Amino acid sequence: MLRSKDDVLKLIQSDETMMQIIKAASTLDLPDWWICAGFVRSKVWDALHGFKDRTLTPDVDVIYFDAARIDEDYEKELEKKLMSILPGIPWSVKNQARMHVINDIPPYTSSEDAISKFPETATALGVKLDKDNHLVLTAPCGLNDVLHLEVKPTPFFTETKERAAIYEERLIKKNWKAIWHNVKVHHFISHS
Repeated sequence: MLRSKDDVLKLIQSDETMMQIIKAASTLDLPDWWICAGFVRSKVWDALHGFKDRTLTPDVDVIYFDAARIDEDYEKELEKKLMSILPGIPWSVKNQARMHVINDIPPYTSSEDAISKFPETATALGVKLDKDNHLVLTAPCGLNDVLHLEVKPTPFFTETKERAAIYEERLIKKNWKAIWHNVKVHHFISHS
């Protein structure tokens, strides 16, 4: 049973493939880096559903924060480096110091700030190795929703009708219930 941050960390540590991916990303030595989103959420939901086989994720999201170097070409170089270390992994590398422009919102202050502004609380998760090679988990919106199989918008995605609409569109596009049947999806209801 998964009940705490320690339980989630142990679950990831026991997954050889996940640890290989995390170790590969750590070799880039990026500032304020995390592997986030579906990489963590899917593992938790697979475990809670008793799946023996891993659910494939469309990409492995490696994020970092470096205001000094915000060119997209550098991100592509980093993806190529990761491909040379672990081919066959759908790597996606994004510098959060520039993603606010893409997302048309105020600048993020860090990678964890960016994670806190992901659309769903259950996806607002990240893992990495710290300087001492210990596995670290961040969950700026908490672990309660992911551990209870609940999909809810992050506070950031309830602030405007436009963001709420993006959240609702993602619910349709992602269709998580088709894979994880016990997931409870919460729709955003505007009180205006």
